[in-house]
Amino acid sequence: MNPNQIVEATKAKLATATEHFKQELKKLRTGRANPSMVENVIVEAYGQQMPLKAVGSIIVPEAQLLQITPFDPNNLQPIAEAIRNDQALGLTPTDDGRVVRIQIPPLTTETREQMVKSVGQKVEDCMIIARQIRHEALHTAEKDKTISKDDHFHFEKQIDELLTKHKTEVETLAKEKEQEIMTV
Repeated sequence: MNPNQIVEATKAKLATATEHFKQELKKLRTGRANPSMVENVIVEAYGQQMPLKAVGSIIVPEAQLLQITPFDPNNLQPIAEAIRNDQALGLTPTDDGRVVRIQIPPLTTETREQMVKSVGQKVEDCMIIARQIRHEALHTAEKDKTISKDDHFHFEKQIDELLTKHKTEVETLAKEKEQEIMTV
């Protein structure tokens, strides 16, 4: 691989890492209902483990309420059970025989602080992945003996610039999410 191909591959990997980070942030509660909070809860349906989004539609009729309508009414109880049993969510679903409703409780100050810590952990996880991507790119370039020392120095500078840009974007997203969480 030539250096330009490695740089492009690194850009793509960092973009993927950033997108994954955005998806992880969506899962965090901010006191408002969001379908991404529960869409990946695993439900036992048809004798298989399936994500909730595969067995029902999730809508937000009000700011503090999630409503899940199963595609098959027989999955109503398994959906409610899966949400109730997911300790990380801490939500209590109710069902009326047709839909499952989840009232999102307001966040306490303590819960908000825990969420901010969780955002910090997700930032660190994302940066670890980014550093691994950088290491991979530099290792690939070192294996390619056709690159001169000057070109290698220039290449390393390009990779570090990409990493800095990625870090800035992740930190900006994290700050926005922290503000969203701490806003009462």
